[in-house]
Amino acid sequence: MPYLLQLAAVARRTGYPVTEVAGWRTRGHGAMSRVEGLVCHHTAGWDDLHVVRDGRPGLDGPLSQIWLRKDGRIFVVAAGKCWQNAPSTSPHHMNHNSIGIEAENDGKTPWPAAQMDAYRRLCAELAAEFELPASRVRGHKEVNRAKVDPHSISMPTFRAAVAQLLSGEDEPKPETEDDVPVFTRALELASPMMRGDDVRSWQSRARTHVPDLDADSWYGKKSTAACRQVQELLGIPISGVVDEETWLLSHIWEPEAEE
Repeated sequence: MPYLLQLAAVARRTGYPVTEVAGWRTRGHGAMSRVEGLVCHHTAGWDDLHVVRDGRPGLDGPLSQIWLRKDGRIFVVAAGKCWQNAPSTSPHHMNHNSIGIEAENDGKTPWPAAQMDAYRRLCAELAAEFELPASRVRGHKEVNRAKVDPHSISMPTFRAAVAQLLSGEDEPKPETEDDVPVFTRALELASPMMRGDDVRSWQSRARTHVPDLDADSWYGKKSTAACRQVQELLGIPISGVVDEETWLLSHIWEPEAEE
């Protein structure tokens, strides 16, 4: 894939203001491969567009394709490959095949609502453009063991909001965790078999997608199979384990009504 010259147009679909940084169309460390993922960062500073564009001592810029200002304005910095995630623990989130978004934040200040809304909408528009599921939106901390960004953001909750936008729901619901039973442990096939109210809670919700599943409080082979079905429907990694992301999406995702 050549340089990503559609980035500015995609960013404008969010409804947030967009600035095209001079020279962005030819800026990069070479051309991109097929886009397979998105990586969310925080910059660890303020007013640091120049760092994302030009780099820092020991690491030449550009460092990411996009800089997201604290007020939600989107700056398109580069169309080519950026030094934004290495070494990566994910084959879908390497420098050559993923888009980096650097959100302006010092790593400890609470996120402004407008910036967070723009962040989610930008990821949704990029995912739609490059035909990616919400599961390919990852925090830097999820694909690089040495990183902690973006700080304080629950990436499963963030992905749930992106998934809602991808499904056509205009307003993401970032506070959905308040309406969902608290996730306390991963549910998986084990010996002795896992049992409890949390299993029943998930089974009851999973029946929305897998009607023949019994809500019997036991996480056995039928629940594992149902979990795989739900994960496939949601477009997230299929493991048969109800992790935090599966738990959250299972509770908030509504199947489309048949016409």
